[in-house]
Amino acid sequence: MVTGIVLVNVERPMLRGVINEVMKIKGVTEVFTVAGEYDLVVMVRVKSNNELSEVVANKMAHDIKGISHTKTLISLQAHSTFDLEKIFSC
Repeated sequence: MVTGIVLVNVERPMLRGVINEVMKIKGVTEVFTVAGEYDLVVMVRVKSNNELSEVVANKMAHDIKGISHTKTLISLQAHSTFDLEKIFSC
């Protein structure tokens, strides 16, 4: 499983609509509204880097109006008391 943490800036009046559209994307498991430099943190859990690229570079960047900037972090390892592979099986 590949986990991407996507930091997102959104045009303010479009925040709710962007959240709703992002949540519809296959592979998006959580969306957090946050304070600070970014407006949203989007957790993406997919099978491959290609799928992550499709979500971030195509679906989020081109298909959703209101997203002005993204920054993607790719998880190298996950540490949890839960079996994340089982919970988020793709």
